[in-house]
Amino acid sequence: MTDPPRPAPDRLATRIGQAVILHRAGDREEARSRLAALWAELQGGPAAQGDPVVPGGPAVGGALARCTVAHYLAGTQEDPYTRLQWHLRALSAARGHREPADGRSEEPSPAMRALYPLLCLGLADGYAELGERAAARRELARARAALVALPDEGRRADLQAAADRLARRLDP
Repeated sequence: MTDPPRPAPDRLATRIGQAVILHRAGDREEARSRLAALWAELQGGPAAQGDPVVPGGPAVGGALARCTVAHYLAGTQEDPYTRLQWHLRALSAARGHREPADGRSEEPSPAMRALYPLLCLGLADGYAELGERAAARRELARARAALVALPDEGRRADLQAAADRLARRLDP
C-alpha cells in the first residue's frame, strides 16, 4: 500500500499567499482561519481543503513553512499575548531549521537567513507592545545582528528602518 501524495510545496506556498492577501485586504478572520488550517496540517493534524496528510509521517512543508505560517498567524491575532505566542512559535521553528551547506556543518538555509531578522523584529515588537522592554531590546539586538547576513540591500535597508523605528519607540 502506498502513502497518499503530500501537497506540493508550490501549492502550500500558494495557499499561504492567498491567506496573506486576504489579511492585507482586511479579512482578518478568514485569513486566520485558513492559516490555522495550514498550521494544523503542518503539525500533522487533519488536512484542510482536500490535501492529504500521511498519518504518522513527518510534518508537511518543513520548518520554513511552519515558520512562515506562524509568522503570518501572529499578524492576524487581536490579542497581544496570543500574537506574541505565534511570534515565539515562528522564531522557534526558525531556530530549529538547519540545512546541510557543505555536508560537514549545518547552516541556516538562505531562505531562513532572509526571514530571521523579520521574525526577531516581530517578536521584539510583540514584547514592546506588552511593555517588556528588556525582552524587546534583546530581540531587537538579534534582529540587527541578523541583518548583516542579508544580501539584498533593499530588504536590509527596509528592515533596518523598521529596527530604527522600534528602537525609538523603546527609548523615547
